[in-house]
Amino acid sequence: MEILGYMAALVIGLSLGLIGGGGSILTVPVLVYLLGLSPVISTAYSLFIVGLTSLVGSYKFYKSGLVSLKTAVVFGIPSIIAVYITRRYIVPAIPENIFSVGDFMVTKGVLLMLLFAGLMVFASISMIRKKKAPAKPVDPVDENIDTALHVEQENPNAPHPKPKFNYGGILAEGVVVGTLTGLVGAGGGFLIIPALVLFSKLDMKMAVGTSLLIIAAKSLFGFIGDIFNYEINWLFLAIFSSISIVGIFVGSYLSTRIHADKLKTSFGWFVLLMGIYIIAKELLF
Repeated sequence: MEILGYMAALVIGLSLGLIGGGGSILTVPVLVYLLGLSPVISTAYSLFIVGLTSLVGSYKFYKSGLVSLKTAVVFGIPSIIAVYITRRYIVPAIPENIFSVGDFMVTKGVLLMLLFAGLMVFASISMIRKKKAPAKPVDPVDENIDTALHVEQENPNAPHPKPKFNYGGILAEGVVVGTLTGLVGAGGGFLIIPALVLFSKLDMKMAVGTSLLIIAAKSLFGFIGDIFNYEINWLFLAIFSSISIVGIFVGSYLSTRIHADKLKTSFGWFVLLMGIYIIAKELLF
């Protein structure tokens, strides 16, 4: 199972490089079911892995001028604060045994896995849904968590509109996404991207590039909160993350030779089935 877990780390990176989305949402299930880690520590490790891979992906966009640093700061600050507070104080404060229904006990681990499975189902829908006709604007909700790893850049030197901030919307969205990230250990890019388009008026390519930087910052800052609460296996994290990053570069290379749309739909169905499986496993077995 341990060997399968490390092979899955490569698959996570490959999926990110090939289809640009959803791969990192498999991190927690891999850590829990293949490598035997607890759900709580798995969400902590996932923050580090997701943050590091997103940082690698954001560099490509930053070099192409497709990252709005000002937007990243405005959106990132409430998100970073929320995820840090969630990991540092809220998650440790959740009791191990929350409530029982008959003989079934809802523990902290079960609650986190159910939340994560719900996120998987929600994210899978955005991957499965068919895009509208090309003549219409791209629906930002259809872009998934790490779409930014290989968005086609037709003219990276073209001017981009300056961001216009809806500070109320950005604050609320940042707190919600940060809290969700802190609870389940996922980047939440499928929530951040439409928020950047709607509340900051960024174009699609600038939004996906900026979202990667936000995901990297809030995930890594959230992980800092975990350092105070748990003993971290740094060697394991370094090995797992390195394998995933290798997979990203291999997948990005293969993406120039493989049509990604069908792969993304198939992967979406896989994520949906995994989400349903986790819900069934946690509730029934």
